[in-house]
Amino acid sequence: MTAGRHYITTTIPYVNARPHLGFALELVQADTLARHHRHRGAQVRLVSGTDDNSLKNVLAAEAAGVDVRSFVDRNADAFAALRAPLALSLDDFIRTSSDPRHRVGVERLWRRCAASGDLYRKEYEGLYCVGCEQFCTPEELVDGRCAEHGTEPRLVAEENWFFRLSRYAGRLHRLISDGELRIEPAVRRNEVLALIEGGLHDISVSRSHGRARGWGIPVPDDPDQVVYVWWDALGNYVTSLGYGTDDPAYDRWWADGERRVHLAGKGVVRFHAVYWPAMLLSAGLPLPTDILVHDYLTVDGRKISKSGGTTVDPAALAAVHGTDAVRWWLLRDVPRVGDADFTPDRLTARADADFAGGLGNLVHRVVTMVHRFRGGTVPACAAVPSTGASGLAGVCREVPGLVDAALADFDFRRALRAVWSIVEEANRCVDAARPWELARAERQGDGAAARRLDAVLGALVAACRVLAGELGPFVPGAAARIAEQLTPVEGRLPAARPLFPRPARPTVE
Repeated sequence: MTAGRHYITTTIPYVNARPHLGFALELVQADTLARHHRHRGAQVRLVSGTDDNSLKNVLAAEAAGVDVRSFVDRNADAFAALRAPLALSLDDFIRTSSDPRHRVGVERLWRRCAASGDLYRKEYEGLYCVGCEQFCTPEELVDGRCAEHGTEPRLVAEENWFFRLSRYAGRLHRLISDGELRIEPAVRRNEVLALIEGGLHDISVSRSHGRARGWGIPVPDDPDQVVYVWWDALGNYVTSLGYGTDDPAYDRWWADGERRVHLAGKGVVRFHAVYWPAMLLSAGLPLPTDILVHDYLTVDGRKISKSGGTTVDPAALAAVHGTDAVRWWLLRDVPRVGDADFTPDRLTARADADFAGGLGNLVHRVVTMVHRFRGGTVPACAAVPSTGASGLAGVCREVPGLVDAALADFDFRRALRAVWSIVEEANRCVDAARPWELARAERQGDGAAARRLDAVLGALVAACRVLAGELGPFVPGAAARIAEQLTPVEGRLPAARPLFPRPARPTVE
């Protein structure tokens, strides 16, 4: 599963406001996949960034009474700053308005598609949703409003450049149906296939310089037009690798890489699973191998959204509850399919139950017994019949494969259920073996009991070490604390200490 090179990307969000927890979900999912593949020995490049060249950003800056550059820079910095509070192992972060790699790559992509005969100019009139940054057909509206943003689109008439999306309907359908372009979960793949089967129309891929307020990348050889923000933004997946320059990263991670994985929310599937692959086909470039789609986070049933005003600040949340608690809830409680409703109380309850009551209790219990019965020295694992540890060893052998399979299906909850089975089996092992009774029998001269106690304690410590290793991609801070507690110093484990205390935690809005 993890052999070779894995290039993993998030979407790049608009910077019309500060980041919210919904995007943090995608960042944490992508980071977990990257850490997991690295843990299994693969080479990984993890990239995120910001979509700066949006009319949405321009309008937000105007509403705030701030010049666009200052406004975009300030909010983009807030997204880049999520690296620390979310413990992100990003290898790169691209900003579309200021990174010198981006414009040259977008221009090259445009020229490649033009050379294929897939760009043409025509007059057009349609309903435009600024929130989606796309034209909508009347059939896509609900009571005259955008289904995604709940706003009435504007009637726009102008002359733009168009891309021959319709030319690629058949090829896209075959690629997705055959699994060459893999979309997970299946419900999202089926939605994309249905969209293609319903007929693809050519799409507008530029805006007038005036309507764009002069913000964005000019169309090559046509300075009166600005490259459409989605065309511009989607290009980041290759421009961040130096496409259009001599940077060898493009060949290493895109042209020759084994896996090219995009994470995206369900609201932008058509852009990532239809528009972007068609652009690549037109340009003669390799396609992504995997598009992994997550659903939404909600608060009181309403989608978390910058423009919708329903938001939760992930950095503030991590400052109050801790990075691991935020990551844990996002990975343990958010389903593979279906929206998840967030409250701080749910986050706190999950962290307290699983960290303090589950992981912390188990590790503290095991280390305490090693100190009490063996002076802090971990006994060697030995195969002793009837120790109650054989089942635990079997679970530890099975878990890595189960985690691999779950993450291959983009199912973080299933992966963590597999990891959690180590906690459950370790507790069953303690209850079945009753080490305190073995220690009592040992003191009475029972050599067989002493050997069984060694085997049980050795197996429990080994299981906790496997647990720490498998938890690392999900909650790196918590995993590191567990590993440190189980690492001997001068031959003895450190004294047992509470790894996950339960402080009073104020609510974060």
